[in-house]
Amino acid sequence: MADETPNDSAPEETPEATPAPEAVTEEVVSEEVVEDAPVVEDAPVAEAPAEDAPAVEEAPVAAAESDEDSADEEDEPAAPRAKPAIPGMDLEVDIVREGEDALGRETLYDEDGEEIIPSDDDDEDLHDQPIVANVDLSADARYRATGKRKTGVARVILKPGTGAYTINGKTLDVFFPRVTLQRNIRQPLETVGYEDRMDVIATIHGGGVSSQAGALRHGISKALLEADPNLRGELKRRGFLTRDARVKERKKAGLKKARKKPQFSKR
Repeated sequence: MADETPNDSAPEETPEATPAPEAVTEEVVSEEVVEDAPVVEDAPVAEAPAEDAPAVEEAPVAAAESDEDSADEEDEPAAPRAKPAIPGMDLEVDIVREGEDALGRETLYDEDGEEIIPSDDDDEDLHDQPIVANVDLSADARYRATGKRKTGVARVILKPGTGAYTINGKTLDVFFPRVTLQRNIRQPLETVGYEDRMDVIATIHGGGVSSQAGALRHGISKALLEADPNLRGELKRRGFLTRDARVKERKKAGLKKARKKPQFSKR
C-alpha cells in the first residue's frame, strides 16, 4: 500500500511541469511578431504617397501666384487724368462762328462784292481746268449731233465763229432768260476753251424750258465729240455726255398722281 501512493503522485506532477515550455513558446512568438512589425512599417510603399503629395500640391500654387502677379501688373491703373477746374474745359470747340467757313476755306467775293459760296462737289475743280482740244476750224467745218433730255430734243450744229448762239432763230438770252440755264448750256464749250471760236445753231422742240436746256447742252457735248474724239474721256468724266434718263413717273390707276392716294375716310 505504501508503494502505490508515491506512484500515484508522480504522474500528477508531470503534467504540472509541462505548461512551462508552452508559455515560453508563446512569449517567443509574440516577440517575433513585435520584431517583424517595424519591417512592415519601414516599407517604401507606405511612404511613397506621403512624399509625392506635397509635390503635386506645390505646382498649382506656384502657377496661381504667377497668374496673380501678371494680373496685378495688367490691372495697374494708368496715370489718373487731371480733372479740369471747369467741366468740358479740355474739349475742342466745334462751333462755327458767324462769318467763318465750316471747312476753314477762304471767303471769296465776286466783282459786285457778293460772297461766292463754294460748292462741296468734288467735280468743281475739274470744271475750272480747261481741256486741251484739237478741233478743225476751217470755214466749211460743220459738226452735227442730237441731244435729249426728258421729252425735249435738240439738233445742234457747231461751226467756226465768234461764240454766238442761235436757238430756233433767237439768241440765247431771249430763248433762255434764266442765268442758271445759260451757264449750263455754255459749260461744254467753256470747258474745251472754244467759247469764243465756235457758233452754235440749234433747233429745239418738245419738253419744257429746263428739259430743252439740258437737251441743248447734251447736243453741244456730242457735237464736240464729233469734232475731236479724244475729248470723250474728259467730257464723260464731267457728265456732259451722259443722257439724263430722269422723267416724270406715270400716273397709276386708282391714284391721283404717280404715288399720291385719295384721302382715306373711315366712315
